[in-house]
Amino acid sequence: MSETHNVRFEPVGIDIDVHEDETVLDAAFRQGVMLMHGCKEGQCSACKSFLIDGDVQMARYSTFALADYESDAGYVLLCRAHAYSDLEVELINFDEETIRSGLPVVTVATTVQAIQPLSEDITQLVLKLVEPGDLRFYPGQYVDIHLPGSELHRSFSMAAPQTADGRLEFIIRRYPGGQFSALLEGDLATGDKLDVTGPYGTFTLKASSERRLVFAAGGAGMAPVLALLRQLADSGSERDVTFYYGARTESGLISLGELQQLRRRLPQLTFVPCLSESWPPGWDRATTGYVHDVVAAHEDGLASCDVYLCGPPPMIDAALALLESRGVPQEQIHYDKFTVTAPSDNG
Repeated sequence: MSETHNVRFEPVGIDIDVHEDETVLDAAFRQGVMLMHGCKEGQCSACKSFLIDGDVQMARYSTFALADYESDAGYVLLCRAHAYSDLEVELINFDEETIRSGLPVVTVATTVQAIQPLSEDITQLVLKLVEPGDLRFYPGQYVDIHLPGSELHRSFSMAAPQTADGRLEFIIRRYPGGQFSALLEGDLATGDKLDVTGPYGTFTLKASSERRLVFAAGGAGMAPVLALLRQLADSGSERDVTFYYGARTESGLISLGELQQLRRRLPQLTFVPCLSESWPPGWDRATTGYVHDVVAAHEDGLASCDVYLCGPPPMIDAALALLESRGVPQEQIHYDKFTVTAPSDNG
């Protein structure tokens, strides 16, 4: 059995115990400490922190996430770092409200309840927990769904808040040749069993803020935004909300029925669809273009808003550059970058 060490996170003053055979990030998850993270595989740098004191060994990671000069200076990726002594770690990117409201990560059993195509490359998957109370999560978070018969998993955001009957709803983009995509295209059937692990993610509404909300998403990024909108509707929120959703063509605009229902419950919600490749007859060309371009054309006061971004890396990177140019404070920007886990499958 591996030795256990103490890790202290500054400047928040939180301590956790870490086994040598687990990463610091996994140990935090196990104890309900929700640190900032993204891919969990050393690819995105979201969990990059500074090692003040102690001995760590790093599993393999991308130098795009942690450059050699950063490693030499003492920076580490918590998703790759194994502790071999007590550690003191300075968190760089953190939200104390989120850290202290974390939920323990668990693995639970589910059964497939429904599989429904939403567009030519996006599918709705509905799972049901075998034991409904075993998994707790916040709207906007995600879980890892394990591929049957292998040690692989894929990460997907829930598209709805937690329900009493243990229903988990996902909106998943299919990729040619992807292993999970193959499941959705015929290898998975109603009643099949799938294990899921979670919750993960910090793409959650901040209860302490009353600022206007701007959501921008593309493709399967619809999922966590739907969950957040449903949370706002369930709570009777009166915050102004504008949701920009991007697709290539009109056929890629999904979940319009759900959004119409939400607009009845959230009269302060404005939905702005954005098409990047075609202009159907009667389409307002002011909303045609990439999501970040449409946001730039419509929004003059982004610095006074809480902005939530969700979608593929090019969309997120372009939107982040826009927000920086508009002077949006970092603490008002929240994003979930849907990185690719394998060459032909999504994470």
